[in-house]
Formats: sequence, structure tokens, C-alpha cells
Amino acid sequence: MPHPARLNPHLEAARAHSKQWAREMNMLEGSGIWEERDLDAHDYALLCAYTHPDASEEALNLVTDWYVWVFFFDDHFLEKFKRTLDREGGKAYLDRLPMFMPMDLSTPVPEPTNQVEAGLADLWARTVPAMSLDWRARFAESTEHLLNESLWELSNININRVPNPVEYIEMRRKVGGAPWSAGLVEYATGAEVPAAVAGSRPLRVLKDTFSDGVHLRNDLFSYQRETEDEGELSNGVLVLETFLDCTTQEAAEAVNDLITSRLQQFEDTVFTELPALFADTGLDPAGCAAVLAYAKGLQDWQSGGHEWHMRSSRYMNGGGAGAPGGAAAPWSPLVFGGLGTQGLAGALAGGVPGPGTSALDLPSLLAIGTRQRLRRRTHVSHQKVGPSQLPDFYMPFTTTLSPHLEAARRNTVTWARRMGMLHPQPGVPLSDIWDEDALVRFDFALCAAGLHPDATLEQLDLGTQWLTWGTYADDYYPAVFGRSRDVAGAVATTKRLSALMPLDAATPAPEPANALERGLADLWARTSGPMAPDARRSFKQAVDTMVSSWLWELDNQVQHRIPDPVDYIEMRRATFGSDLTMSLSRLGHGRQVPPEIYRSGPMRSLENAAADYACLLNDVFSYQKEIEYEGEVHNALLVVQNFFDCDYPAALAIVHDLMTSRMREFQHVAANQLPILYDDFGLTADARATLDGYVRELQNWLAGILTWHQDCRRYRSEYLRHQPGTPGWLPGPTGLGTSSLGVAALRGGGHEGVGVAGR
Repeated sequence: MPHPARLNPHLEAARAHSKQWAREMNMLEGSGIWEERDLDAHDYALLCAYTHPDASEEALNLVTDWYVWVFFFDDHFLEKFKRTLDREGGKAYLDRLPMFMPMDLSTPVPEPTNQVEAGLADLWARTVPAMSLDWRARFAESTEHLLNESLWELSNININRVPNPVEYIEMRRKVGGAPWSAGLVEYATGAEVPAAVAGSRPLRVLKDTFSDGVHLRNDLFSYQRETEDEGELSNGVLVLETFLDCTTQEAAEAVNDLITSRLQQFEDTVFTELPALFADTGLDPAGCAAVLAYAKGLQDWQSGGHEWHMRSSRYMNGGGAGAPGGAAAPWSPLVFGGLGTQGLAGALAGGVPGPGTSALDLPSLLAIGTRQRLRRRTHVSHQKVGPSQLPDFYMPFTTTLSPHLEAARRNTVTWARRMGMLHPQPGVPLSDIWDEDALVRFDFALCAAGLHPDATLEQLDLGTQWLTWGTYADDYYPAVFGRSRDVAGAVATTKRLSALMPLDAATPAPEPANALERGLADLWARTSGPMAPDARRSFKQAVDTMVSSWLWELDNQVQHRIPDPVDYIEMRRATFGSDLTMSLSRLGHGRQVPPEIYRSGPMRSLENAAADYACLLNDVFSYQKEIEYEGEVHNALLVVQNFFDCDYPAALAIVHDLMTSRMREFQHVAANQLPILYDDFGLTADARATLDGYVRELQNWLAGILTWHQDCRRYRSEYLRHQPGTPGWLPGPTGLGTSSLGVAALRGGGHEGVGVAGR
């Protein structure tokens, strides 16, 4: 915890106001949930005074009321629906709540039937007049996620299912409420994030890292309460304890290390990504100041939330450090050590920690954070690791190949030759990345034939050529821009590629200048022409997301930084091109399936689980290629070795277990959650059949990717010493990732391919 907590001077006013408000909303005596002593002991005003130290008295009062409401909701839902395992009643309860958050306050709302509805109606009416429509929509969405994902927790309790780590992180952000808290930071600081950048990667990462730090810290403090008293299975310590098959204390230490990593990612984003975002978007000074004030507000919340946890009786016996006598009673079996817990360690020893006491032991604090930073930035590139070790992969689906495979193989080589991909680009140094032999070895038609076994030859050619172009593009970026450190050139190329995909046929596009651009222009025209406008926009976004993610890889290589594990998993889906190939599978579904189905939690869980399995599979196959020959830092096995400070076999075991758990999650969602989703949306028989068909397409996608990795010749040791145009090539001054010269490793090798050949 690198930043000390500060206390808002309006604390006592907020305490008095929030108690009066809770009583007006009938949340205290007679509610069956809280008595006055519960509210006093939990001390949500103290939480808000620590987390919003600079808020005005009026703003602090309102924010405190929001937190009283959200914690009351949590306990109310627990008593009424979690303890009784009443999913149907819980869904009906949650379905009403969005009606109390109209975008236009002139819209009538229903008569509240309980304290949660009454509180939400009152708070919404008091808050939104000061905020824009964009903020209202974002905050309403966060609130709905916070409420609705309680059903996910309830479903897991129903079947006694502990989620896997990746699933847990994703769902915890929604149900844990920190993204919702981030919205209130904008209100309390008077610094609303400009709509132009609200959806950008840096702002998303700031919110996600903030959320993960807040939630994982809460999991440490609430472990015993949740697992023993509430029967809760959604706790980060329990998740890692189960997944790693380790002791509770070992899991707690791993959670704490992840908190450290996420907070360091927050700092990296502020100092390295926000300046670039401001420059790239041309954000005005007022907008830049608002974003920075928002980041500072998130930082204040992180520090203040930690201090409150050490005092609130919600997590500490006897009222925490704020109780009479001052000492926090140790009731959790976890021994708190490491990041930011010096204040709690003092409490356990009988001392009274004050605001920001974690900063008192500066040498220990620096040592804790520095260890992880050094490991992430001092990796020695091009270490000899030998052939990639392949475990016995769990694959419950079988591969069926298209009968048009041989024709697609021939047609793809012809197409790539016509686009100019098989020779150097005139005037572009280092662009001699492929020749025909290499393309034949890569055999993208084999992959496409497994992904779409029922495709016509025309459809199979199109899918194969998208895979070919995506792989070529991903090889092109590190070769042309990485070795020369030409980040500006990479950014300019990314913008040109986006311009080559106009949403309106009447919009002029640039004239393609090289093979990279010719290939995309050709594929875009052939693919987007028959699409409806919404589908075309979504498809373009999928391509843009993939190409932009390669800039993130380039930045990490320039900074010689092994990614944070959560950031890696989430960005890996983009660098792999998962959304692009899944979008190809969804073509034609729009008329039968509401678009909100594809944005729903279960569908995103299904797709993310499939994407992660495929991405991790590729990392296992490509380990030697990337680590030994390319000096790559973007490989899950390396990320795991770095984070857990373990060797290759141990990292392989962890990655393999994660692959298996993601595949089992895919099966669980398809078998148990999608039928409920169909019922919740009242889908027609045709729509249900379409989505069932999409699930089968994803099963083909997964099986086909494994078959391709096993049968293609991209990752075999006998081919790794050679590169097109340079027989006998070995890593060195002309190789991808020239860190062997003592230079910070530039992005080497790359996540090759769209949805299959990720490196």
C-alpha cells in the first residue's frame, strides 16, 4: 500500500446523516437485517471519510448513503435469497431495481416495495442531476452488474461450485462493487471522466486494477466470515486454495502478491499509458485534469479502504481498531504479512494503527514492492529451454475437417502471393518475414477446416485468408516496428488499417500501400459487404481491438516488462484475435438473436473460457519458439514462472490446470447457465437453436485449434532456427528481440495469427 490514507474532516456529520437516512429508509429497527448497533459498528461513514478524503460535506453525506444502501442490499439479498437458495425469487427482486434508475428523471418509477427499492429511488434522484447522461448510463450499468451478478454467486452456492481464478476475477468485479465505487469517485471528486476516453484501455485498466485490489483485499479480511458463516464460495483465498491445492495461508500470500501486482499495474498505467492517451486523443487540459483527479481519487479509495477494513467490526471482532480499547482482535486464521499490512500487524500485537501507518516501515514496504518489479523487468532473454513440453490436454470435443481443405490450401497460397505477402515490401526494411515454404508449413487452411467443417469452399477460403492475414500482420509488427523501436510508425499503421475498414461504402478509404494493407482491404470488402450495419461495426471493432493490442505488446517489449498475470490473460484474448474469429462464427445470427444475448454474462463467460483455453494452448506449444528463439515476454508460462517465482515444469502444471478448469467452465456454462439465459430472455425456438449451433461452432473452434497445433509445423524444433530469407538464422543483432545485446527486449515473435497461431 504505497499511499497513506487520509481522513475527511466531515466524518461526524456523515455519521449522523447516514444514520438518520437509514432510519428513514426503514433499514434499522424492525428491518430484520440491521439494528442501530450494526450500523454503528460497521461505520460506513468512516469508510467513506477514508476513501473520499477531499469530498465536501454534502458529497460525503450522499456517497455515505450510497454505501449504506449497497451494504444493506448485500445483507438483505443474503438473508432473503442466498440463505434460502431462492434463485427465482432473487431474479424477480433484481429485475425490478433498474426501473428505479431512469436516465431521465421525469420518467415515473414504481412504488417501492422494500428498503432497497426505496433507497435506490431516493439516491438516484439526488445524484444524477449533477452528472452527464454518459455517466448515468455507465453508473446504471455498474449498478445492474453489481445487483444481477448476485445470481451468479447464488447459482454457485446452489451447486457447491468454487470458480476458477480467471472466472472469479471477472465476476468479482461485477458483483464486488468496486467498478460501481469508481463511478462514485467521479461524483465525489467532481472529476467526471470525459466520454471520449471513458472506454479506452488505460481507463479500463485503471478501473479494473483498482477493483481487483479492493476486492482481493476484502477477500483477505472477510475469508472466515464468508466461508464459515455465510457459506460463500466466491472468495479469492478459497479460489486459489482450491485451484492450487495449497494451504489457506499459502493461498493468502498468493492473493497478497496479486494485490501488489495489480497496484503496480495501476501505477504503470498512470505513468506510461495516460500520457500517450492524452496525446493520441488530443484531450483538452480540463479533460486531462479530470482523468488525473479521477486516478488520484481511486488511489485515495484504495488506501482508505484498507484503513477501514482494519477498523470495521464487519470484518474484525470487537469493532476493529476503532472499538473501545483500540486493538483489533485477530479473528481470521490468516496471518497478514506483506503489502500494506504493517498497520494490521501492529494491531495484532496490541498497538493502535493510525491512518497511513503502513508507510511507517518504509524499508519493508520498498522491499515488498521491489521484488515483484525486479522480477518483471530483469528477465534474461533467449534462455535455452529445449523443446516445449506437451501435457495430456483435456479436450472433450473431436475435430471434423472440411472436405474443401486441399483446395483452400492451394487458394490461400495463391491469394497471399497476389497480395504480396511472400516477398519483402518495397521501401520497408525488415519486412522479409515470409516465403511460400513458410506459409505452407503454417497450414492455416487446416485450422480453418477444423473451425468451420461445414463451410462452403468460398467461406473456407475467406476464413483461411483471415487467419493468414492476421498472422502476417502480427509477424509484421515486431519485425518492422519492434527491431527499430518505431512505436510511432506502429501507431500510424494501426490508424491506417482502421481507415481501410469504412463502415459506409460511400466513405473513401486510403489506397493500400503494401501487402499488409492490400490483404485487409481485400478481406474487408469481401466480408463486410453483406453485413448489416451493426454487425459491420462490431466486426470492425474486433479487428481494431486485435491490431491495437499488438501496440500493448510492443510497449511491454520496449520496457522489458513481463505483464501482470491478470492483464496478460485479458489482453491475450485480443492479441490472439479471439473476438475476430468468434465474430466470423456469429455472422448471420443478428436477425434471430437479440444483441444483448451476446453481451450477457453467461455468453461472455462462455466465449472467454474458450478463448483462454485456446490462448494458453498456444502458449504451451510455442514456449520454446518464444522464449529461446525470440526473446518474447508474452507467454503464460513465463508470466506464471515470474509471478510465482517457480520453474518451467511447475508453471506448466499450473497453466495446464487452468486450461482444464477453463474448459470445464465452458462445459458448465453451456450445460447449466445458457438454458437459464434462454428462459430469462424468453427466446424463441429458432433463437435457441441458433445459439446451440453457436456453442457447437465454439466446440469445433476449440477442437480444431488443438488439431492445428498438433499437426502444423510452426512450433517444431527443427524449424525454429530458420526464418524466411535468412537460412541458418539464430537470435542475434538481426533477430526479433535483440536483448542479447543488452538492449531492452523489443517485441519478438508476436502472437501470430487470428485465433489460432498466437505466437
